[in-house]
Amino acid sequence: MKTKLLLTLFAGAIIFMTGCKDDEDPGVITPSLDEELADLIDDFDFYTLPESNDFANIPQDPNNPMSDGKVALGKLLYHETALGANPRITGVGSEGTYSCASCHHVLAGFQAGVKQGISEGGVGFGMVGEARILNPEYVNWIDSMDVQPIRTPTAMNTAFQDVMLWNGQFGATGTNAGTEANWTPGTPIATNNLGFQGLETQAIAGFTVHRQKITEDFLNGYPEYKTQFDAVYGTYSTDDETLRQLTGLAIAAYERTLLSTEAPFQRYLKGETSALTEEQKKGAILFFGKAGCTSCHNGPALNSMQFEAIGMNELKGVGTFNTEGEQGARLGRGSFTKNPDDNYKFKVPQLYNLKDVSFLGHGGNFSTVRQVIQYKNAAIPQNVEVPVSQLADEFVPLNLTPEEIDQLTAFIVDGLYDDNLIRYVPESIISGFFFPVNDLESQDDPGIMGGF
Repeated sequence: MKTKLLLTLFAGAIIFMTGCKDDEDPGVITPSLDEELADLIDDFDFYTLPESNDFANIPQDPNNPMSDGKVALGKLLYHETALGANPRITGVGSEGTYSCASCHHVLAGFQAGVKQGISEGGVGFGMVGEARILNPEYVNWIDSMDVQPIRTPTAMNTAFQDVMLWNGQFGATGTNAGTEANWTPGTPIATNNLGFQGLETQAIAGFTVHRQKITEDFLNGYPEYKTQFDAVYGTYSTDDETLRQLTGLAIAAYERTLLSTEAPFQRYLKGETSALTEEQKKGAILFFGKAGCTSCHNGPALNSMQFEAIGMNELKGVGTFNTEGEQGARLGRGSFTKNPDDNYKFKVPQLYNLKDVSFLGHGGNFSTVRQVIQYKNAAIPQNVEVPVSQLADEFVPLNLTPEEIDQLTAFIVDGLYDDNLIRYVPESIISGFFFPVNDLESQDDPGIMGGF
């Protein structure tokens, strides 16, 4: 792939060599931005995401092989609000009002779009601010809300993670090999004992954690779902536990296809040199060069399986619920491994499709990508509870100028932005319910789909 780009650049080499000499030294040829970037990116293929239907090249769990039918089933189940059938508080209209997509929806790049994801106990829907708020019916049952104690991570490009959540607790292999002693019986982490990778484990465990339910009666009530289950899984038990597992496997297969393949940088890697603007190319040169971003953010999803402490504040404050006493969320990887050396270290996130997100960092304390870059550029920790000894070696001043911060921001915000993620969303779901949320207050909100 890099060879293709270099051949494209060679076509203009003569013009370049005669007309682009350095003003101060006529004998020095100034390389073009494309050549600078090509020199920094050793292997274009290494950073190229596979197409969402290229199952041969999408990383996947060998115990959950992908297929067209399984992905199509998972796409529906992921958005199916009728599965929100097991709320803690009944009789107040919560049943059938939430789905996986309630906290991982397309309008926010498959993140929550709000500081704290809310499924049961919330009403309303939207992209920013407090668009999804406390359901007034839950004023006396706030402790029973289903809220995240940490900012909801994205489902985008998760095929390139073998363990899931900010602390990496879900996943039985790879990064989590040897952590079996921490798979506490009776907790969601015990789902690791099924032996699946992180996405599958999270989808199976999350189905119960987030109060969803699937039964044989559900399949009989929606025969189209039963037909798809039969086609994908053949003969299977219809007990609740098996159906929950099969549902999670289909959802995980679908999530593995959520790839930002149409982002300008991805098009650039495939030879479309005009896909990135000059400003974005300068930002990419900083990303792969001076700013040192790839020391942590690397590979096709620009993420890693590293856990690092950079001193960001945790999720708390006005507009958040049930975060007091969430010591586990504050400790990051250490909350899972029980190793003090892992305290305050969080999984390095992917960087695609952050443009529609107004809350960044594991605590949601930054409102723009530029603010995060400024924070890393200054390298002054927010959270005074994080010992200096825990901070990542890479958390040092970057010495970027304001202009360079603008350029790096342009690359991350716009160069890594796939503006056609709607291709991953069904036009309707089999129940005919609204989605990604289905409470009455949401049904006229922008971004709500489906409904009879």
